[in-house]
Amino acid sequence: MKGRRVSKPGEQANALDRAIERDEAGLYFVPLGGSGEIGMNLNLYAYRGQWIMLDCGVTFGDDSQPGLDVVMPDPAFIVERSDRLLGIVATHAHEDHIGAIPYLWPQLQCPVWATPFTASLLRAKLEEAGLLGRVPLHVVPMSARFTIGPFDLELITLTHSIPEPNAVAIRTAVGTVMHTGDWKLDPDPLIGDVTDEAALTRMGDEGVIAMVGDSTNALRDGVSGSEADLRQSLSDLIGRYRGRVAVACFASNVARLHTVAKAAQAHGRDVALIGRSLWRIDKAARENGYLTDLPRFLTEEEAGYVPPNRILLICTGSQGEPRAALARIARDDHAHIVLEEGDVVIFSSRVIPGNEKAIGRLQNSLALLGAEIVTIDDHFVHVSGHPARDELVQMYQMVRPKVAIPVHGEARHLAAHADLAMDCQVGDALIISNGDVVRLDAQGASIAGQVPAGRVASDGRRLLPVGGSALKQRRRIGNDGGVVAAIVVDRGGSLAAAPQVTQIGLVEADEAGDIEAVLSDAVAAAVDALPRALRRDDAAMRDTASRALRKAVNERIGKRALIEIQLIRL
Repeated sequence: MKGRRVSKPGEQANALDRAIERDEAGLYFVPLGGSGEIGMNLNLYAYRGQWIMLDCGVTFGDDSQPGLDVVMPDPAFIVERSDRLLGIVATHAHEDHIGAIPYLWPQLQCPVWATPFTASLLRAKLEEAGLLGRVPLHVVPMSARFTIGPFDLELITLTHSIPEPNAVAIRTAVGTVMHTGDWKLDPDPLIGDVTDEAALTRMGDEGVIAMVGDSTNALRDGVSGSEADLRQSLSDLIGRYRGRVAVACFASNVARLHTVAKAAQAHGRDVALIGRSLWRIDKAARENGYLTDLPRFLTEEEAGYVPPNRILLICTGSQGEPRAALARIARDDHAHIVLEEGDVVIFSSRVIPGNEKAIGRLQNSLALLGAEIVTIDDHFVHVSGHPARDELVQMYQMVRPKVAIPVHGEARHLAAHADLAMDCQVGDALIISNGDVVRLDAQGASIAGQVPAGRVASDGRRLLPVGGSALKQRRRIGNDGGVVAAIVVDRGGSLAAAPQVTQIGLVEADEAGDIEAVLSDAVAAAVDALPRALRRDDAAMRDTASRALRKAVNERIGKRALIEIQLIRL
């Protein structure tokens, strides 16, 4: 069931504030990221005018966003209410759940709550950003119950592809909402505790108004699979090879690091970590009691001295990231690591939607080096960290919410999740988008309005709106090139010299002089043709020159270049 959309979300902010402050019978949920998409999670809950944020994550730029490495939800809505934002609660340590905190905290200025492993990784991020010591970071144990303002929060242990994932039960005078975060039901996760099914069942017994839940694998039948089952499969696969073995996986998957390391040990191979983020994860894991049964990993420098049949490389870059270790190895641009004929690269990860082209380019580059490529299509090399349909059914049987609110998925995932919830006898399922304002009460849920929800990108030392003019101009230059014309005129508006024209990205260097001369002549002719009265009007001069350039570029090259006019009067 899709709620009614409100046409002008920006106009509702003040009315929304008044409604929330007066509404003692309603709890409000507002996602600014992560609903209708996978990644970039930012979820707000409000009661009696007070707000908390669950997760604050990023996504990563793709081919459609050149030059943008990190993209995150636009926090403008909650920044305007930051005096009533009581804190951020991190469900777990994945980048799409905590990665935006160092970028956005200077605007939010609120405390953060996290479990020990998540706090370790967050401290490292805050230190890099120069924020360590400024951000009030409260470390809470697993299964903790604590209060933030009018919100009574309880962490419920789940399993996922990173240590210490938590659902959050949010209790207010209105009732309880279960926010699942990312999860799966792994009976043998190898790292960390199993899902606390007793706590989930207890929540169901107490009564849950709504469950806001992970939809990533809502289209996938069965179960996601256990890390323990994967360990034997990877060990069997690694045992086939005599050359170097490289395994590409998500750096944050500590259980996968453990699985791969144990499989390597079974075949007499030393294990090296190749990529800075892997070392950061290793440090946080060992600080919190994980991976302690493994010897230290080799550095990339040390790995270069180990015979090919005695080394296994765990590499970052499974999604084709151009700056990651595996991409540098594939370009033969790594200082210490090479891959060649007889070596194998195992992609122990899934393809995140949107990364297909980048991964294809990476795998082609590896193939040109002579390496064999093994993916999930060839062998059992990966299990997901998100619940498939049978696990979703089990969750609904335990929690038994009145309403299902699917999040963390694209439109098709949300629709499939909603249909499944209804099949599980949930009373209602609400499909929402970023910016929707959901009112929850003892009777159920409804969409009460909408607020602005956009994206911002990290660009050097700044955050820029993804739909803003600066990035639009950058994309236009990338697609169609640019032209800058400097025009010098005397007091009467006559040209004091031939216009100086510089083209950007339109033609090859050896053609630049010819095309720039043609464009200069076009500008000169247009200016000379202006009536003398208009030559004294700067706006008219710039507009005339711009139109002349645009027409000339289109006629000669067939592109709609970005035009910049610099007018100088003597």
